[in-house]
Amino acid sequence: MNRRHFFQSAVLSASLPALSNAEAASASMEARSAWVDMLVKVSTPVIANLAAQQLKQKMPVEAQQGQEAKRAAVTHLEALGRTLAGLAPWLAASGLDAAEESRRGQMAAQARKALASAVEPTSADKLDFTAAAQNLVDASFLALGLSRAQKKLWDALDATTRERLITALQSTRQFKPGQNNWLLFSATIEAFLGSVGAAWLPEPIETAIAAHEAWYQGDGMYGDGPEFHWDYYNSFVIQPMLLAVLDLMKPVDARWEKHRATIVKRAQRFAAIQERLIAPDGSYPPIGRSITYRCGAFHHLADMALRHQLPATVAPAQVRGALSAVIQRTLTPAGTFDDQNWLRIGLAGHQPSLGEGYISTGSLYLCTFAFLPLGLPPSDAFWSGAAIDRSSVHIWSGHDLHADHAI
Repeated sequence: MNRRHFFQSAVLSASLPALSNAEAASASMEARSAWVDMLVKVSTPVIANLAAQQLKQKMPVEAQQGQEAKRAAVTHLEALGRTLAGLAPWLAASGLDAAEESRRGQMAAQARKALASAVEPTSADKLDFTAAAQNLVDASFLALGLSRAQKKLWDALDATTRERLITALQSTRQFKPGQNNWLLFSATIEAFLGSVGAAWLPEPIETAIAAHEAWYQGDGMYGDGPEFHWDYYNSFVIQPMLLAVLDLMKPVDARWEKHRATIVKRAQRFAAIQERLIAPDGSYPPIGRSITYRCGAFHHLADMALRHQLPATVAPAQVRGALSAVIQRTLTPAGTFDDQNWLRIGLAGHQPSLGEGYISTGSLYLCTFAFLPLGLPPSDAFWSGAAIDRSSVHIWSGHDLHADHAI
């Protein structure tokens, strides 16, 4: 079954006949193979070109008309940080068959070479982490990616590259985050620095956690600042980064652990909401800003599956089908990629008018965040479990299902 046909079957799962155990096992492995194929397709232009010091030369800079020059200063770090944050769990995966392990190992080696190219002073692709405030965002995503594959990425880098990356991350302290989700970018950088034994600052972490506690709106949702925004930033940034900061800090300074139970409870509720937002055809409400991050809108649901922290009402295999459907709806339409496999602005194809002024080619690689469960081995229930219809398919097919309730 090719990639497109697999993802189409994920969307149409409600109409498929029941499978035998052997057929079900084969289908789940086809799902994983299709995910790997798509993640490699999306990630390779960024990672391979940066490894070859050709990213600035070859990556197009699609942006809102008039914003191209401004975005060109930051879009390459966007591409690296976002791609790596989504790719990293797979790079850290174990228990793979020989074919997948070979692909994983090759990509991990390229990623390490790309990281070195990004901070090598004489590199044609040396990235400036101080070009603009946007760098704070993507330095944070880079730190998140490094933390998600510490042994395969960070620990495997030479000492000089690690020191250069630490200096680059620390240089973003000159940017003052706004009173919104940006507080978590500073917090994530500091938490990562602390986790690898570098000099770190506690104040950004304290500020981010306290602010988001104050901005909690109820029923698993935080405001992006004091007010609630109906968009996907609870998933793009807020909830996954709150959990990541706690994890990184726990062995370094446990003062924030007192917040974990509350944050996880809210995170589980929001994961349940996200699963129900995915329609039978894999679409979801195209509301709020940054919808051109495509399937990255389900970063949080993917992260909770990777963490084995899904709510009791949502089975791992159910999320596999839901995310497969979303990936199909957002990454397989005609026009999604250019003829060199670079992503183009859009949600379902090429739709440049959907991109805000801060969106450019590098921004789009946040879509890789939907692929986090590839960090789970094939034997994990996420991959090995028999297919289970997502909630919307179950309900709109006329089947009975438990009622949804707020917390």
